[in-house]
Amino acid sequence: MEFSAWNLLTDVGLISFLMLVGTVLRAKVSLLQRSFMPASIIAGILGLIFGPNGLNLIPFSGFIGDYPGVLIAVVFAALPLSTPKFKWSEVAGKVGTLWSYSQIIMLLMWGVGLLFALVLLVPLFDVHNGFGLILAAGFVGGHGTAAALGDAFAQQGWGEATSLAMTSATIGAILAIIVGLLLIRSSANKGHANYISRFDELPEELKTGLLPRSKQSSMGDETVSSISIDPMIFHVALVVLATTIGYYLSQFGESLYANLSIPAFSLSFLMGLILRYLMQKANADDYIDKSIMSKIGGSATDILVAFGIASINLTIVAQNIVPFSILIVFGILFSYFFYRFVSQLYFHENWFEKGIFTFGWITGAVAMGIALLRIVDPRLESNTLDEFGLAYIPIAPVEIAVITFSPLFILNGLHWWFTIITIGTCAIIFTFSYYKKWVKFKFKYKENA
Repeated sequence: MEFSAWNLLTDVGLISFLMLVGTVLRAKVSLLQRSFMPASIIAGILGLIFGPNGLNLIPFSGFIGDYPGVLIAVVFAALPLSTPKFKWSEVAGKVGTLWSYSQIIMLLMWGVGLLFALVLLVPLFDVHNGFGLILAAGFVGGHGTAAALGDAFAQQGWGEATSLAMTSATIGAILAIIVGLLLIRSSANKGHANYISRFDELPEELKTGLLPRSKQSSMGDETVSSISIDPMIFHVALVVLATTIGYYLSQFGESLYANLSIPAFSLSFLMGLILRYLMQKANADDYIDKSIMSKIGGSATDILVAFGIASINLTIVAQNIVPFSILIVFGILFSYFFYRFVSQLYFHENWFEKGIFTFGWITGAVAMGIALLRIVDPRLESNTLDEFGLAYIPIAPVEIAVITFSPLFILNGLHWWFTIITIGTCAIIFTFSYYKKWVKFKFKYKENA
């Protein structure tokens, strides 16, 4: 099948229909409300069931598996353009504890996940050396990272990576809610929660996903006059420009060195940074509305998630079901260990709220962490989300570097070095956090309160 503009239009039209169906189902079905399932994931699951990889009732083209690799470049290009200004001293001073804990657990998920697979799964099941990266790509990174990692490996011949990573992200999001709700119920009964709320007491918009008129707000400010150019297309143009240059640089790099494949999403992120810097130097940074840029990235992410799940090859998942299941179980146990034991070493106030939030985001990405946090802290009195917003600023470039270079380590036979570097970095951060008194060995876990 040759690609045409109509293929793109019909694919986007069909996935848009499924996302609207997902929005209605989330608003009306109690089970979906209690699962906090985003409409994009519902749409993706419907696309998987009724699309070409399922019952073949929805006539998607054969190109839906290619879209996530493009969309992740758009998401990363928008990131530096949507980040507010900040001071590093403010980050270190206010959120050093949450930063060090989050950075350690994120890097360990990548390093220990790979180590677990190299030691156990690769010898027993003869899976790819990069199999262990599927865990962190899906759990910590979510569908966006799954698309990025899968695309990087697919370009180098491991085509199964995308379907496995997307499945990992989907299962991770579901398990984050199921296990998270069980942990909330257990801990609340033991008196660990400070601001607990029952599901029935949550605001209606958190359950249905629909905002009432009184709580609706503007998506952003108009920074240019529509007599010259529409404000939305102005912002879209900046993102697409950064994405396009990133893609061309990636292709140029491959033409020079065939064995060196730098993903387009990484270079798109770099171009976004450069574009932001140039606009600041030209005193034009005020014409970028950070809220609109965030919405552009969020929109691309929603479409990416839906297409990514719909394009999962179930045959590939079935062929790897045993090692894949073992890896998923290991990931949940790893996440629970940090929640149950390590979080209390770091968080001396509101450890439960911060611990359950972190559990959510390292198993089902940040969206699931926020969903769990809103249950245990509906008014956000613990300041967990505000602190994480600052703490994630230095985490983001590290995460992008890991996503970019981890496939290169694997494909060049340096998988053991990757585990040494990630785990070693965690040891350094832990030592530093102990020196700064961010972590204290005063472990107390009250069984009853």
